[in-house]
Amino acid sequence: MSAGTYTPRPGAAPLSRMIAAQAALETRMLLRNGEQLLLTVIIPTLLLVLFSSVDIVDTGTDEPVDFLTPGVLALAVMSTAFTGQAIATGFERRYGVLKRLGASPLPRWGLMAAKTLSVLVTEVLQVALLTVIALALGWSPGGSPAAVLLLLLLGTVAFSGLGLLMAGTLKAEATLAAANLVFLLLLVGGGVVVPLDRFPDAARSVLELLPVSALSGGLRDVLQHGSGLPWGDVGILAAWAVLGLGAAARFFRWE
Repeated sequence: MSAGTYTPRPGAAPLSRMIAAQAALETRMLLRNGEQLLLTVIIPTLLLVLFSSVDIVDTGTDEPVDFLTPGVLALAVMSTAFTGQAIATGFERRYGVLKRLGASPLPRWGLMAAKTLSVLVTEVLQVALLTVIALALGWSPGGSPAAVLLLLLLGTVAFSGLGLLMAGTLKAEATLAAANLVFLLLLVGGGVVVPLDRFPDAARSVLELLPVSALSGGLRDVLQHGSGLPWGDVGILAAWAVLGLGAAARFFRWE
């Protein structure tokens, strides 16, 4: 046995390894949390199956699943990047977890990067599951996969910034209530399962500017109608991403 085999090596691990380890921990915690699992997996799946199988809402299409799947994919992104992340981060801040992690060798931006990676991993699992279910229900997607990927990434960034802004400025209980309320309101008024043309013109013009409306509408243009990249929806999502992340960076409180 060579000398120094068990010699301690003080110091932090490489940054990439710290971020990967924290992202893996965040993902395991998210998937083991019953409330988070309800938001991220069960509710979108039930909505897709129920509204595709039962004529509850007139989607204006012969195959409701073609209309519903893009909206449910947008809902899945919102549930993970916004609602789930806001609630989890808000309670981590309340219990001092963020304060302690902020004092670790992992820099604060590295912690945010790990949370973002965790969100992306969860979304990959969500999209894969919902896609398999939708295909089993008769979904026939079209359009460019690259356009779909860009819309999902922009939606993730936009919702993530808004979720971190809420978690970093409100108390944990207020974040819990507000995040769930926003989730329900956008589920109804964000073009997820109810077409926006069912709303009055004045309300529709406002609803179309919401990030979930832009994401669901953009995905629907590509996947249902086979359109190219919907630049209007891309611009709305990019604007929300810049505003959300900028505000989160400016106002987020770690304690």
